[in-house]
Amino acid sequence: MNKVVVITGAGGVLCSTLAKALAKKSYKIALLDLNKEAAEKVSNEIKIQGGTSIAIGANVLRKESLEKARSIVSKELGPCDILINGAGGNHPLGTTTNPFLNNEDLLIDNKEFKTFFDLDMEGVQFVFNLNFIGTMLPSQVFAKEMIGKTGCSILNISSMNAYTPLTKIPAYSGAKAAVSNFTQWLAVHFSKVGIRVNALAPGFFLTEQNRTLLTTDKGKLTQRGNTIIEQTPMGRFGEPEDLIGATLWLCGEQSNFVTGISIPIDGGFSAFSGV
Repeated sequence: MNKVVVITGAGGVLCSTLAKALAKKSYKIALLDLNKEAAEKVSNEIKIQGGTSIAIGANVLRKESLEKARSIVSKELGPCDILINGAGGNHPLGTTTNPFLNNEDLLIDNKEFKTFFDLDMEGVQFVFNLNFIGTMLPSQVFAKEMIGKTGCSILNISSMNAYTPLTKIPAYSGAKAAVSNFTQWLAVHFSKVGIRVNALAPGFFLTEQNRTLLTTDKGKLTQRGNTIIEQTPMGRFGEPEDLIGATLWLCGEQSNFVTGISIPIDGGFSAFSGV
């Protein structure tokens, strides 16, 4: 195999799982994360298991940071063959307190209570930049060296929010819809130079970012967590390992004629009407 995979946001729960799975298939892994210590921890785990990896501190919103990372990857592992754009996330300043607006909400005098009219544009912009620009910039930096080679691809991380927006998180839902749209656009744009572009659209997976929203400190489900499980036909949250099969398929030769798609991995959530 020996293909070089660059993963952004590699220190997180989901992308670290994908990194380890790809390393077991003999891919050489470059772990990029703003938190270099988190990436180093994953890299050490891969090396203990006999895999090849390096950890690099990088900011997906700074092109010069990504170009420096690309130089390190090329020197230590070789040019990038596969890019997984895993950096992303939400921000509380782009989130409403309640799912629906009621008349009485406008009378609440509490800085912590946020209606649509209270959303902070800096928070909204942060979410859009992290998810969309944080996908576009790494693609600009790493895809150029894929041209002229075979078996190269980009795998973006979208969300089931891109299909149907969830309540309370308009910035995140809109940003992930942009990622899915960009996946299709870039797939067409790169179709003549041999680079495939696809996306995963995870449903509800427990991560450090959403754990407190979906579970209590005692491990029980919150009201929102219960609602999600009730609307998920398979009746559970996703496990990081649930993303491995689709990732290996989209990164491998078996999907050579597949480009421009986003695959929901959500236990049936996006297919369920609620009745």
